[in-house]
Amino acid sequence: MADTGGMQALRALGARAVPIVARGSEYVFAQVIRDVVEFLGLEDDPEPQLSPAQLAQRCDTVLAAAIRLTRQMPDERLEDQLPNRPRSWRVLMHHVFQIPVSFLDLEATGEALQYEHMVAPPPDDMRTSTAIADFGTAVRARFRAWWAASRSQSFDGQVPTYFGATTRHEMLERTVWHSAQHTRQVASLLEQAGITPEQPLGAEHIAGLPLTDRIWD
Repeated sequence: MADTGGMQALRALGARAVPIVARGSEYVFAQVIRDVVEFLGLEDDPEPQLSPAQLAQRCDTVLAAAIRLTRQMPDERLEDQLPNRPRSWRVLMHHVFQIPVSFLDLEATGEALQYEHMVAPPPDDMRTSTAIADFGTAVRARFRAWWAASRSQSFDGQVPTYFGATTRHEMLERTVWHSAQHTRQVASLLEQAGITPEQPLGAEHIAGLPLTDRIWD
């Protein structure tokens, strides 16, 4: 995002968002691992390793960690900027919770997941770590209520998104790993602020998810 040449190349392809995997003039969104595997002709099994029930439990764990870490962040650091893209720490912490909000709205309305909705910034009055954490607490409660009503349903059907159709199971997996990745990033920012993160996500929390040990933005 901070690389002007990279942004120009992205626009030349016709892509509006990252991450993508490109080969020549063709590309696929890297939001769903199955699409990347098929695009590159790999032999890996792209199906989610974790069941919907396991993913729902993992999401609850991730959101609890994100709430806990967000409450640790000093308010005076919220407008600090990430090094590789035009995003403040405040926007990043809000984004952790906006990801499941977008998923839950998709589930509630059946309307296609929109990139603009998923990256929507926090409202102007959400200016403290406490306010963001309180928002996260409400999102976690909403997710728990959704799962209680959905746990007996099938997750094999297709759902519409801005990066194409994907299964409900894959969309849930994507929601979990996306929030988990940024939650690990919040822990890293706390360390940069000289604060020891309280119970950050560890290897056991990303096991079975399409994530690496490396934290990226």
